[in-house]
Parts: sequence; C-alpha cells; structure tokens
Amino acid sequence: MGGKPVLHYFNARGRMESIRWLLAAAGVEFEEKIVTCPEDLEKLNNEGSLMFQQVPMVEMDGMKLVQSRAILNYIATKYNLYGKDAKERLLIDMYSEGMADLYEMTMQFPMMPPDQKDAKLASIKDRTRNRFLPAFEKVLKSHGQDYLVGNTLSRADVFLVELLYSVEEVDSSLLAGFPLLQAFKTRMSNLPNVKKFLQPGSQRKPPTDEKTIAEARKVFKF
Repeated sequence: MGGKPVLHYFNARGRMESIRWLLAAAGVEFEEKIVTCPEDLEKLNNEGSLMFQQVPMVEMDGMKLVQSRAILNYIATKYNLYGKDAKERLLIDMYSEGMADLYEMTMQFPMMPPDQKDAKLASIKDRTRNRFLPAFEKVLKSHGQDYLVGNTLSRADVFLVELLYSVEEVDSSLLAGFPLLQAFKTRMSNLPNVKKFLQPGSQRKPPTDEKTIAEARKVFKF
C-alpha cells in the first residue's frame, strides 16, 4: 500500500527515536503527527488506534503498529535490515537487546530526581566503559568487517550508531579507547541516508531537556 508511514508520538526522542533512525537509514520518508495534549492521546484511544492505550504508534502499510520493538522488527524485515537467516537475526536481536539496556539508562537519565543524578551518571559511565562498549568493540575486532552482522547494514548497526551519539551526549570522552567503534561511527555517519538524517533541520529530535520533560508530563499526566 502506498503513502508515507505516519508516526504518532510527542515531540521528543523517547521510544520513537530509534524508529525515526531506522526509517531514515532505510531511506524511507515519513510524516509525524505530534501528540501535544492529553486530548490528542484520548482521541487516538477512542478511535481504537492504540492497542495498549499508549504511543508510539506508526501507521504503515494499512496497519496501526504499536510496541516499539515490534515496530522496529517490522521495518527491519521490510527493508532487508534483519539478516539473511535465523542465525544472523539472532545476533542482531542479541546485540540490539544489549544496546537497549544502555539506551534505556541514557533515556531515563534526564528525568531522574536531582539528588539521584550523580549516582545514575556514574553508573551509566561505568557500564558504558566496562560492559557495553567493550562488547561491541570485541564484535568488530572478531571479524574485521564494516558492519556488526554479515558484513551488511542491519538494524543493529543503525541502533548502535544512534546509541554512540547518545553516549557522547552524556560524556564526549566515553568513546576514547574504542578505536573500532569510533571508526564505525564515522562510517555509519557517512552513509548517505544517515548523513542526511544527521543534518540540521531533519526529523531527528534534540536531546531531552527540561522543556521536553514538562511537555511529556502534560501529555501523559505523570
């Protein structure tokens, strides 16, 4: 079915940003309908558009897709970013789930109470340096190829470069000591579709700040 995918979410990264990254890397143009108030969310619910009464939701191929990982899997499958066989898909899933653990920490950090931020930041830095980045540096070293799995672009590569940018926003020194990941980030950033997404004025969202958090609290009433 024709038409661009339509993304329903509030005007922030959150759980939609990886979907934006993946569509952009696949060269897929998309539209966004920004949820700006509780009434917008209520309207989607009343229309039966939100299976679990929550966003993100993506209208695509005549369907209303929910649950961010399911959406990512569908997009990856549709645009040949999900490996060539079960073994490659397993590796892509393993790597992506590991990335999701760290991404979740960086995503939650701006919303932490002030008295907990120092401890949370220390934990993010420690796990980044000593658990997650060494694992992916080792993967790249083990096969010497440009991409994580099968020497071809997959959703795991897109998620990793997104994560590396997020990590550098936390602390620009965190990639020091990981030369293969630095080279990977450069290679990925120079892919035409990714390069376009990284340019000012794209649909990539800026880092979460106090204004973004206030808007989210208004929409989701938390």
